[in-house]
Amino acid sequence: MCGIVGYIGSKKATPVLINALKKLEYRGYDSAGIAVFDGEDIVVRKVKGALKALEERISKEVINGSLGIGHTRWATHGEPSDVNAHPHTNLSGTIAVVHNGIIENYAKLKAWLQGEGVVFRSETDTEVIAHLINYYYEMDGDIFHSVIEATHRLEGSYALGVICSDYPDRLIAARKESPLIVGLGKGENFIASDVPAVLEYTRDVYFLDQKEIAVLYSDHVDLFDEDGNKVIKQPYHVDWDLSSAEKNGYAHFMLKEIHEQPKALTDTMRPRLVYENKKPVDINFDELTVAEHFKNAKRIVITACGTAYHAGVVAAYAFEKFARIPVVVTVASEFRYMNPILDKDDIFIVISQSGETADTLAAMRLAKEAGIHVIAITNCVGSTVSREANDVIYTWAGPEIAVASTKAYTTQLMCLYLLALKCAFLREKFSRAEYTRLLSELEQIPSKVQEILDDKTGIQKFVSKNFNKEKVFFIGRQFDSATSLECALKLKEVSYMHSEAFAAGELKHGPIALVDKNTLVVAIATDPKLYEKIASNIVEVRTRGATTFVITQDKDGAFAQAADEIVSIPHTESAFASMLSIIPAQLFAYYCAIHRGTDPDKPRNLAKSVTVE
Repeated sequence: MCGIVGYIGSKKATPVLINALKKLEYRGYDSAGIAVFDGEDIVVRKVKGALKALEERISKEVINGSLGIGHTRWATHGEPSDVNAHPHTNLSGTIAVVHNGIIENYAKLKAWLQGEGVVFRSETDTEVIAHLINYYYEMDGDIFHSVIEATHRLEGSYALGVICSDYPDRLIAARKESPLIVGLGKGENFIASDVPAVLEYTRDVYFLDQKEIAVLYSDHVDLFDEDGNKVIKQPYHVDWDLSSAEKNGYAHFMLKEIHEQPKALTDTMRPRLVYENKKPVDINFDELTVAEHFKNAKRIVITACGTAYHAGVVAAYAFEKFARIPVVVTVASEFRYMNPILDKDDIFIVISQSGETADTLAAMRLAKEAGIHVIAITNCVGSTVSREANDVIYTWAGPEIAVASTKAYTTQLMCLYLLALKCAFLREKFSRAEYTRLLSELEQIPSKVQEILDDKTGIQKFVSKNFNKEKVFFIGRQFDSATSLECALKLKEVSYMHSEAFAAGELKHGPIALVDKNTLVVAIATDPKLYEKIASNIVEVRTRGATTFVITQDKDGAFAQAADEIVSIPHTESAFASMLSIIPAQLFAYYCAIHRGTDPDKPRNLAKSVTVE
């Protein structure tokens, strides 16, 4: 959700904090602020609105000091305002705090603190933390112990950055549920919500574990558990460079990341294929400790949120088609409350781009408590889900900065297709000849994605005439129905157009009542056995005034007379076509956003990593 940064070193803290916060703007926010110790006092500057508003406010003053914290906030408790923006301080202004997450018992703590004479200035749950730390600090004068005592009383999730004017040589950080990293520099150290914030300064980081506390000095960092016992761990070296988190000439990160998909898919797929005579003959998941479990499993359970959930829905079709094994796909936010039926022979798969999705983590922990072996699919090395799952499969997509996932989604699909094929082969559901044929088809997916990207002018022209439709419906059958869910989500995320997805056969069971001349119907049609059915659906909506757009492998056949516009994708195994048909839909969403004047990288009210329920 929000962005946290912190700095201690020899440089002026203010420009470092502002620069690092800019690298986290993709996370989404409605206010921004910094707190810097200037040698005498903690100077706090915070504003409602964009980071540039904060820059303008501090541009006419000099804020000295080499210790500071910064924050970009999405409002949870209290409306967006200067007062509710972070950082928050104690009454004397000697302690400043930035916080991501939600303190669930803040109302109880606030009432108690008010009884102790504390006067609150904001509506936030975060201000409780500043006053709580101060309460313990007034008792023993040790800021480190005070932070520990305060965290013991906090219920909910938090990533914290804390500075105290009485301790100008240190910055304290702590986390529970919400992600937080420590960047290790030379003569300087950093905290941040995500790696891109510190890449300009260092590539060596600690990923703080649950309830860990870090004390940063300019020349070293000490790590502790929740009780103050020292922890020793090895830093992680980030091996992707800063340019991966920059636009590199593209107008937006979203467009850049759409075009990075051929490479991301290749990087995710190629290391897991086994070759003989330059042809793929098998799949090898070194990451899995229980690959044989797939052979005898009775069921697969998949849980995720948003785009990752849609990848799971596609995967359900793949596992059932190839491996002939039942699959249950559940939205993670529902899973933990439904008293789920779990069996020790289940294969439990969680999918999370960030590896920090709160609902997905809760579902995973529930499964682990039941004794189920958990496989996680994520893009973020060192993330909470990667550390807590029994096995982890990484999607080697590289950093994804745009809020709306594109390459994260297709690389998740690639991992899931590889798993489905390996599972099918272990269960002896097809011959080796069929297995290798399918692997050869899968291997060609990245180059076919590139073909689509090289010929996108038709999509651009169609968007220029249809970006103002009041309603957009995506329809499909089987795999295409699953893909349509993600197509609709991408469009509504970045363009704010009303879009929904329906199984095509359900049109007559309600949705067709909404179809009129202000409606655009986008049909995904990649299975030849279902072309005539989809064509019939298109005729039905076109007769009622809708504009029709078809994404298909059959440009000149069943749809030539029924569609207003056809985008042809390269031919592939119909079960794999979801990785191709989503590309025109991503481009369609992007260009609709551009024509409608919205920012496709930072959609309103959305955040990249949803770390609270």
